[in-house]
Amino acid sequence: MLFRSLEDNIERSLIESGYKKRTLEGPALSDFKTHALDVEMLFTFLEDTQPKHVERLKKIHGSNFKKNVLNRLNQELNRRGVIDCLRHGIKDRGVTLRLVYNKPPSTLNKLLVENYNKNIFTVSRQVYYSHQNNNSLDMVLFLNGFPIVVMELKNQLTGQTYEHAERQLKNDRDPRELLFQFKKRVIVYFAVDTDEISMTTELKKERTFFLPFNRGHNGGKGNPVIYNNYRTSYLWNNILQKDSVLDLLFRFVYVEKKDIRDSTGEIISTKETVIFPRYHQLDVVRKIEDDILKQNVGRNYLVQHSAGSGKTNSIAWLSHRLAKLHDEQNNPIFDSVIVITDR
Repeated sequence: MLFRSLEDNIERSLIESGYKKRTLEGPALSDFKTHALDVEMLFTFLEDTQPKHVERLKKIHGSNFKKNVLNRLNQELNRRGVIDCLRHGIKDRGVTLRLVYNKPPSTLNKLLVENYNKNIFTVSRQVYYSHQNNNSLDMVLFLNGFPIVVMELKNQLTGQTYEHAERQLKNDRDPRELLFQFKKRVIVYFAVDTDEISMTTELKKERTFFLPFNRGHNGGKGNPVIYNNYRTSYLWNNILQKDSVLDLLFRFVYVEKKDIRDSTGEIISTKETVIFPRYHQLDVVRKIEDDILKQNVGRNYLVQHSAGSGKTNSIAWLSHRLAKLHDEQNNPIFDSVIVITDR
């Protein structure tokens, strides 16, 4: 396995798990450079899951159907951002279009199950994204045509590390490109090598801020050795698996808004930040939830969080999930969730 390139291994693993290999070229590439969307996959998804709604819009728009829907979608992405649009869909001429189907909590609604299974996850390598230059991205993961994850990959065997990938994202990716504009398309950027990973949710040249996305090792930073695989293989073998991506999209990532005030206390602006969980946050929330589903209530858990590592978000994510947790008979496990803090 390790004799293949890092890029080959990631692509192979994702395809084996249900992603489709997608090469953007010809008209598809031109559309991508213009709209920062895989237009063909987007309309394939819409027509496959919502044929009546699509047919209604075709009658309204006629020969301008795709152009007008794309214009409407772009308006909503600019106004609301990709996270909100993917979660709640968009409306065009009174017709609601869903852009992704989350995994249903039960199998009772067969149509929801069928449409969930029709989500299109694709992986593309060496993606040329601009009409202005010939730069390419190592790997992009798409959900129903939306480029939600970008990965820059480096291999220590060639003398480069994730830090080189960070510099590439900082220096070579223009935040003015539609693909890279804050919260409009890409949700998270990963800088990856065979041993370590970092991430960011916003490109802003030299002010781009990266956080580690490592599992930790022996009480410190980095990642443990994985026999016959890369130390960072948990990213594509776990985090980027299809159901995990949907879980991240619908139940973890969000846009945090903070008011900026002047010396008098008056609000002068609002700062927005896309919050994507760090590995330890994602890991602890999912582990506790899974254990409760297996063991039921009545157990105690001690979670150690270092200073500045996101305790508040971990508590909020876990509380929200526990409040909505149901057993196999679809009964709520908790009547209420109480959070006590000494802050």
